[in-house]
Amino acid sequence: MNSAVVLFEARGTAAIVTINRPERRNALNAEVAEGIIAALDRAEGEPAFRSVVLTGAGDRAFCAGGDLSKDRAGTPFEVNFSDPRNFVVSLLRRITDCRLPVVARVNGPALAGGFGLLCACDMAVALETATFGTPESRIGIFPMMILPHMLRVIPVRPLMEMCICGEPIDAAQALQMGLVNHVVPAAELDAKVDWLCKRIERSSPTGIRLGKTALAAMRDMTLEQSLEYAQVMLQSMSSTDEAAEGFRSFQEKRSPAWVSARPK
Repeated sequence: MNSAVVLFEARGTAAIVTINRPERRNALNAEVAEGIIAALDRAEGEPAFRSVVLTGAGDRAFCAGGDLSKDRAGTPFEVNFSDPRNFVVSLLRRITDCRLPVVARVNGPALAGGFGLLCACDMAVALETATFGTPESRIGIFPMMILPHMLRVIPVRPLMEMCICGEPIDAAQALQMGLVNHVVPAAELDAKVDWLCKRIERSSPTGIRLGKTALAAMRDMTLEQSLEYAQVMLQSMSSTDEAAEGFRSFQEKRSPAWVSARPK
């Protein structure tokens, strides 16, 4: 399924999805967005995959944002008002809705739309030399498309400073803010990503899938609504085959044998 701009490969139970535009610092355009969406569809459709790793090719950037070159194929600033489904919005929605955990492998700067990709992922492992930022205010706009995801992972005051001043932060600051889970030297990046994916592999696919769905729903609820919803979801999750297997394995002091098949 590999295309020129997005690569797909299997590494154990992880689907590795790579933006393959190193000459453009892995900038986003409509073709890249379509390629990532197709890769997520494929990963969800193959039961062997338990996680997705999203990264950029080369060592110049994770993703430098929208492609602003004159010969770009699709720009994040285009909105067709007869069909206002901007490709960046569609991509961020698809990452958020992915039923598998999505891990960002941040191998370089994550800027503008690339920063939005990071915020949409569930977890992130970053190089200690990576930088993160929203420089849009310096070209006369604001990081509008990625603000909804930024608001979910960044406290308001540092968010405002990033958006208004347009200055990047380093990996240590990103770790302190909770933007990334782990920061490592270049030589340890792949090992740390593999370690994280192996930990995901030990958890119940059904529990993760239903848990991600519940978390997304609770974000838009009041506290009282979320408490009521949690009770219903817990009862629903407790009735699954994997929950039964989890309880049995705990009582029998063995590792659980999770159901491999997933609904499509």
